[in-house]
Amino acid sequence: MTNSIKGIAQRTLEIELEAIQSLSNFIDDNFEQAVKAIQACNGRFIVSGIGKSSIIAQKIVATCNSTGTPSIFLHAAEAIHGDSGMITPNDIVLIISKSGESPEIKNLVQLVKQFGNVLIGMVGNTESYLAKESTWVLNTTVQKEACSNNLAPTSSTTAQIVMGDLVAMCLMELNHFKAIDFAKFHPGGNLGKRLTLTVGQIANANTKPAVSLTTNLKEVILTISKNRLGATAVVDADNKVAGIITDGDIRRMLEQHTTIQNLTAADIYHQAPITIAPDALAVDGLALMEQKDISQIIVAAGNQFIGMIHMHDLMREGIL
Repeated sequence: MTNSIKGIAQRTLEIELEAIQSLSNFIDDNFEQAVKAIQACNGRFIVSGIGKSSIIAQKIVATCNSTGTPSIFLHAAEAIHGDSGMITPNDIVLIISKSGESPEIKNLVQLVKQFGNVLIGMVGNTESYLAKESTWVLNTTVQKEACSNNLAPTSSTTAQIVMGDLVAMCLMELNHFKAIDFAKFHPGGNLGKRLTLTVGQIANANTKPAVSLTTNLKEVILTISKNRLGATAVVDADNKVAGIITDGDIRRMLEQHTTIQNLTAADIYHQAPITIAPDALAVDGLALMEQKDISQIIVAAGNQFIGMIHMHDLMREGIL
């Protein structure tokens, strides 16, 4: 039974992968012109479909809206009962359908043509009514569905959703849509934090452990212990970063010295420690700590000590 389930899954995967790979044959001048038309549109990008294709349409709309292309979903069945009123003269309409022949699709095509809007068809039958009435066709033809009966929309809807992603990503890059723009539309949750939260914001919420070069060892240990960041910065009289002492440095010092009462920070600190600017993203701070295999990092502006962040801070914020 287990082998049979694995076999079904592998067969399904192979069929759907073949459907995706076949799309490369359809990335042609027709595709390019359709993308250019959407980008140049002065109105909205309206995406419609019925059945499973309507679900794909909603996903494409969501992806486009979050990547800088204003889009609206229009259900093909509801369009002929009043919702077509949302279509304004400058909008471009994309209709998704495998067959391109269903009654609801034909009715919507007629409405769009009457309104004078540009029509793009995403269709799996290039000889269909939808394909012939469209200005441009996004071809999502598949050889067969992954369904053993060749009925349930599977590889066809996979091809549709991937084609939608191709359009959305082309539009995103043509519109020079950057991570900071993406963050404007995703301010909440961990995704928003990864795109907006800076190390300076985290450091400002933390204590700011710092000692001078002449601070005795006992005070160094107390500073590290009290601030719970596993380290302390070593700063000069102008609050400039001179070095760092970690709890690991304390342990190594204890192994190497039998007499410690005369030791100061200057005897055990690391000079020129790794630092990061306060306006750097927290996710970049994580990448730097992972690259350097360290648990904390000093936040400094122009070598002026701002504070410190720990790997645990990033875990708490959901960055890690």
